[in-house]
Amino acid sequence: MKTNDYVKYMTQTIVKYADQPKDERKRLRIEKKQTKADFWYRWFGILPYILYSEIKKKQRHK
Repeated sequence: MKTNDYVKYMTQTIVKYADQPKDERKRLRIEKKQTKADFWYRWFGILPYILYSEIKKKQRHK
């Protein structure tokens, strides 16, 4: 990507963001947070996440 293309893309992105109403920006931010993967999965992958969730389940059922 050339510098001019990058500047054009960034400008379009910023203008698009600035044109959105504040409520819309807030709603999108909340939706993005809710769809984010758990910490264990994001940082360590699926196997540690499964182990962690199984241990957590066992602790709840005691």
